[in-house]
Formats: sequence, structure tokens, C-alpha cells
Amino acid sequence: MKKIVVHAYGDLDALKLEDAPVPEPGAGEVRVKVAAAGLNMIDTYKRSGAYQAPLPFTPGEEAAGTVDAVGAGVTLFQPGERVAYAFSQGAYAEYALVQAEKLVPVPEGLELKIAAAAMLQGLTAHYLTHDTFPLQPGHTCLIHAAAGGTGQLVVQIAKLRGARVIATVSTEEKAAIAREAGADEVILYTEQDFEAETKRLTGGKGVDVVYDSVGKDTFDKSLNVLRPRGYIVLFGQSSGPVAPLSPQVLNAKGSLFLTRPFLGHYLLDRAELLRRADDILGWAASGQIKVRIDRTLPLSDAAEAHRIIASRGTKGKILLIP
Repeated sequence: MKKIVVHAYGDLDALKLEDAPVPEPGAGEVRVKVAAAGLNMIDTYKRSGAYQAPLPFTPGEEAAGTVDAVGAGVTLFQPGERVAYAFSQGAYAEYALVQAEKLVPVPEGLELKIAAAAMLQGLTAHYLTHDTFPLQPGHTCLIHAAAGGTGQLVVQIAKLRGARVIATVSTEEKAAIAREAGADEVILYTEQDFEAETKRLTGGKGVDVVYDSVGKDTFDKSLNVLRPRGYIVLFGQSSGPVAPLSPQVLNAKGSLFLTRPFLGHYLLDRAELLRRADDILGWAASGQIKVRIDRTLPLSDAAEAHRIIASRGTKGKILLIP
């Protein structure tokens, strides 16, 4: 089979397409024939060494496909079943070994490409809106990078939860995408000061929560648009890491709450995984949420896919197709 391997941390040329034997599933494992693998910013962090994984490794933490073989003791799935997964490294390959307990069934009628595109970003959007700050009718949230793959899902699920959504984007094209996702107000941060606009749109009261995946470029002003006792949920750093912060700043700006959540801490057991995945894949299958695929590329173009996602120019999910 073909797979992508990183032997040393580095730039795009660290991604090597190689031949490898088809792996045999061990006890508790399932071999998945990968139909589509999703790209995420964490893949670029691991390739570069910003987040260190043991070398060598095959990148990719989400995919969908078909069960090809099962290891000893596996009773949850049988060959031929359609499955998806997240948070299991090794998706940039024609076949991947995954712990059975990390797999979820894909509903009938939902394309495997959509299932792959929905997993990591969908699970992220779910925990952010349901648990990190549980949105309710009457809440107002500010969502940065609202036209990105995760941002679009956060917008849509926030609306399902009954919240008012203020979104920030960089271009008119992305503004249209954010509005299509359901944003009530859209701020072009390249033309408007999002701090001033958010305060205007909330009558100076501020928002209940900011969902910030951008980091360095947005963090300080995000603090300034929160109401007293508001939450800043920092779940990414596409513009770079946030500088160290004195806790006294949170006091001075309104007894604010700051959290830096991680998906793995919101998938502590299989029941939690199934609850979130059933919602996300079910909503996608029924049309309650739309999962936008920006483009698909062959496995051999993994480096190009990393270049595109790092440019922050995507308008949805990028998939690699083995």
C-alpha cells in the first residue's frame, strides 16, 4: 500500500510518499480501508515538530472508510461496515489500523467523504458549544475564522443551540459563507476593527463567549469584547501562540474566564465519543448542518494540501483521497 511518512520534522518536503506492507490488525484493532482522510492544522504542527510525535510517523488524525479486517477480540465491527474515526494517527494511508473503540458507524445515506470531513472539526464544534461554554437561547457569541471548516460548524451548531452569532472573516467571499452557515452579523476584520464593531453590535455590553482559533492576532481584542464573567475559549493558534498572560488581566477586564481546551479531554470514554459523533453525523445526514469540502487531493499531494491549509485560505475541509 501507499502511505505518507515523516522521518524528520521539517517543511513540506518532510512528507514522503512510500510503499509499505498492508498492516495486520492486532488485538482490539480494526484495519480500515481509507476512503478519505481529513486535514487539520494539528497535522502541520506535528510535521514541523511544533507538536512532537515519535518519529517516524504517518500523519492524519481522522478518516472514513470501510472495515477491511478485525483483530482478535473485536466484536463492535465486522468487515464491510462503513466507519469513521478521529483522534487516531495514521490516516494518510490506503489502510489504517484503529482501535475498535475509537471507530463510529457512518449513517446510511451519508457519503464517506462527508463523514471524514465532519469528524475532528465536528467533534470540536460540538464540545465547544455544548460543554466548554454551553450555549443557550439568549447568549451571544463571537466566532473568529467563521468561514473555515471548524468555524462554519461552530456557527451552525451555535444557531441550533439558539444563540446569536457574530462572525469574523477576512473577505466578502468568506462573509457570504459565514452568512450561509447562519451567522447573524459578519465583521470583515480586514476592513473593520472587530473590537469596535462587536461592542457596537452588542450595545456596549459585550458577548458571552469568544471562540478563538486564531490566537496571537485576535486574543487581546477578544478579551476586550467580553461581558463581565465572559468566556474566552482559545482552541487554536493559526496566527501563532498567545503571549504569556498575568491572571490579574482577567480580573481587571471583568472577572473573565480563560480556557484552552483539547478535544481528547472531551472524549474521555466511548459513550462521550458516540454521543458527539451521533449528533454530528446525524445532523449531516439529515441536512441540519452542512459540511463544506473545499477540495480533495490525491494522497501523493499531501505536501500541497499542507501548504494550502497553512495559508489559512481554505473555505472548508481539505481531504486526501488514497
